[in-house]
Amino acid sequence: MFTQNPVFIPGPTNIPERLRRAVDLPTIDHRSSAFAEMLLPLFDGIREIVKSRDAQIMIFPATGSAGWEAVITNTLSPGDRILAARHGMFSQRWIEMCRRHGLDCRVIERPWGEGAPAGAFAAELSADTDHEIKAVLVTHNETATGVRSDVAAIRQALDAAGHPALLMVDGVSSIASMDFRMEEWGVDCAVTGSQKGFMLPAGLAITALSPKAMAATETAGLKRAYLDIRDMAQANAKGGYPYTPPVALIAALGESLEMLRAEGLDNVFARHHRIAQGVRDAISAWGLKLCAASPELYSDTVSAVVVPPGFDGQEIVQRAAEVYGVAFGAGLGDVAGQVFRIGHLGMMTDVMALSGIATAEMVMADMGVQIRLGSGVAAAQEYYRSTTGAPAVAGAA
Repeated sequence: MFTQNPVFIPGPTNIPERLRRAVDLPTIDHRSSAFAEMLLPLFDGIREIVKSRDAQIMIFPATGSAGWEAVITNTLSPGDRILAARHGMFSQRWIEMCRRHGLDCRVIERPWGEGAPAGAFAAELSADTDHEIKAVLVTHNETATGVRSDVAAIRQALDAAGHPALLMVDGVSSIASMDFRMEEWGVDCAVTGSQKGFMLPAGLAITALSPKAMAATETAGLKRAYLDIRDMAQANAKGGYPYTPPVALIAALGESLEMLRAEGLDNVFARHHRIAQGVRDAISAWGLKLCAASPELYSDTVSAVVVPPGFDGQEIVQRAAEVYGVAFGAGLGDVAGQVFRIGHLGMMTDVMALSGIATAEMVMADMGVQIRLGSGVAAAQEYYRSTTGAPAVAGAA
C-alpha cells in the first residue's frame, strides 16, 4: 500500500528529501578523481560523529551486521575468547556470529530489559589473569528492548583490571543519534550503519578502529576477503575501493554529514532526547511501562512498550500497518509478542512523534486495551510545549 505516513520503526528511518535527492546520482567513474573527492572527506566527518581523532574509518557496502563481522574477523583468531552479555536480540546475534567463526564465547546472561552489566564484566576481567579474553563486546543501544548500556563503565572495568582486551561496541542504533565518545571511552572498534542516525537507505556498514585494533589486523587469523580491512585501508588511502563501491550512497553520506554538522551534534542529541521523552510521557499516561528496567537505561532512539496481559504486541503492529498505514516495530526474540516498539530517531520531529503516538492510541483502543484516547498525545504535547525552542530536525529540505 502506498503511504506517505512516517515510519516509527528503529531503522531504516525516515529519509529527508535532501538525502533522497542526493542518492539520485548519475553514474560516475568510481576510479576517477571525482570519486576520490567525494570519498576522502567522509573519513574526517565520521571521526567527528564518533568523537575520535585517530580512528581508521572503513565504509563497507553492506549493513551493520557486516560491520560486526568485519571487526571480529579482522582482529581475532580462531579459538580466541570473547566476553559479551546476552540481554537482547542484537547482542545475541553478535554472539551467534562469533560462535560461527569458531570463537570461544564467554556469555553473561541478563534479563531482556537490562543493560550490559559492568559489575559482572569487571569480575570476569579481574579473574582473567592470563588475559585469555581477547575482546569485550558491548551493544551500546539494544534495539530490541530500548536499552542503552554504559560503555564508559565497561572501559573502567577493563582499566581497573589492567586488561588488554579490545573493546568492541555495536553503535548501529545510537551513533549519530545519541552521544558516542569513542576516544574518551577507549573504544577500539565501533560499528554503525547508514540507515539509522545517518537517515540514509540501508547499504553502508561504517566501522571505526583504534590504532590498537588496526595493529591487531596484522596478526588476526580469522579468514576474511570481502571485508578485509587491510585491503580497504590500502584502497581508501588512494581515494578508492578494492571493488566497486555504492557511489550514490557514498555521495549521500556526504550530504548527511553536512546536515548533522549544520544542526550541531549536541543539538542532534538534545532533539532525540526531547522527542524520546515525549514518547515516554505518552507511554506513562497510557498506564503502560517500558521494557527498559530503569530510567538510566532508557534509549533515546527507540522505546519498547510492554503490552498489557492478554494482548499481543505483534497484533498491534499488524493492525497499525493494515488499518492505518503506519509502521511500528514488532517484539523480537525473548520479548516477541510482549512488546511493540516505537522508533524515534533520525529524521524525526515532535509533530511526527505525535502522529505516531496518536496512531498507537487508536490501534490499542480498537483492540480493547484500556486506555483513554488522547491521553498519551496530551502528555506528549505538554512536554513538547514546555520545551519549545529546541533545535529543528536536521536537514529540513
